[in-house]
Amino acid sequence: MASDLMDALLDLAHDKNIDEFYMLNRLEASLAKSYQNILNLEWDCRVTIDRESGHIYVYELVPKGDPDPDTGEYSEFEERDVTPSDVSRIAALNAKNVITSIVREAGREKIYRNFSSHVGELYTCTVLQSTPDFTILKISEGIEAELPHFDTKRNPSERNEKPANEYYQHNQRIKAVIIEVRDPANMQTNTRGESTRPAIVVSRTHPDLIRRLFEVEVPEIYEGVVEIKSIAREPGTRSKVAVASRESNLDPVGACVGPKGTRVRGVVVELRGERVDVIQWSDDPVRYIANALSPAKVSQVSVDEGTHYATVIVPDDQLSLAIGKEGQNARLAARLTGWHIDIKSASLMVGLPRDATTLLGDDEEEDDLARCEYVDAQGMRCRNHARPGSHYCGVHDSII
Repeated sequence: MASDLMDALLDLAHDKNIDEFYMLNRLEASLAKSYQNILNLEWDCRVTIDRESGHIYVYELVPKGDPDPDTGEYSEFEERDVTPSDVSRIAALNAKNVITSIVREAGREKIYRNFSSHVGELYTCTVLQSTPDFTILKISEGIEAELPHFDTKRNPSERNEKPANEYYQHNQRIKAVIIEVRDPANMQTNTRGESTRPAIVVSRTHPDLIRRLFEVEVPEIYEGVVEIKSIAREPGTRSKVAVASRESNLDPVGACVGPKGTRVRGVVVELRGERVDVIQWSDDPVRYIANALSPAKVSQVSVDEGTHYATVIVPDDQLSLAIGKEGQNARLAARLTGWHIDIKSASLMVGLPRDATTLLGDDEEEDDLARCEYVDAQGMRCRNHARPGSHYCGVHDSII
């Protein structure tokens, strides 16, 4: 029976690619704890497994001499053979749990080695099982991942990586990005059942999901010609993506939107209808902030580099569009640019700094050429048309 047990252990170690000496050492340590309780030993015990015959020997470590006066520990021991007659039966019962634990740990270590360098990458997954707290996904043959969607109010140590508007069915295929691969050497004890949960954690709410989806849909992004500079996202509802081109003759927004919107539509479909605004990035904060508030048309922007605050003036009919539903458009623009944005309507604006930059929508540029250039003390430009051959209207031409 001892020989059969040894053969079974070695075959299992070979099949699971586990070091046989490591497995036997773990089994010996586990058996030592078990036999100490079973035999009710006064002192610690040591278990050895003969590597050739498979015979198991149990020794009680009886201390010799006097203990160390500082630590109270003994340095020398006498090994007394206390091997029971049914040692193999007890070992077989104990080995099952030990081997299961070793196989699980070895699997997690292999996954960590293979996938820890893939954090941030996109995978097409198959839904295997859904629970109220997380969904188990298959990302490749024999490799599972966890998409957590805990109630973070009840479980503050957990996370929610699923948009509120998404629900998954068995065998449904979804795309997700890897955000963490749990290190078996640093298991977090505050995470519930972490030892039995998949080692890979994926997300459907992370901004990198949008980045990877655009890489799939837009060849210019994948090749590095167009760069995604910033992403602001409220998962399931709306996102803003700032893009820039490394080639002066290439329109980055047009490249991302695609012919008749086909490219951005592919991203929106994968995000289950989440609205995606693609805007032009600029190193000029005035222009960047104005672009970020799209689709609203911005009249003027004043920035304070010291406080990182920006005051934006929009026409009265554009105020609600600039702010967005429940402030969403303004909130996303602030996240995207990194600026604090204060939006004011033109009729209520008073005291805008005279160095404010005037910005008009593309559809207004042509009209701007014929507009009066007069600016009043409050920083508002006259909306009258200029007289032929003059830069000012009939009202201000005589004043100037």
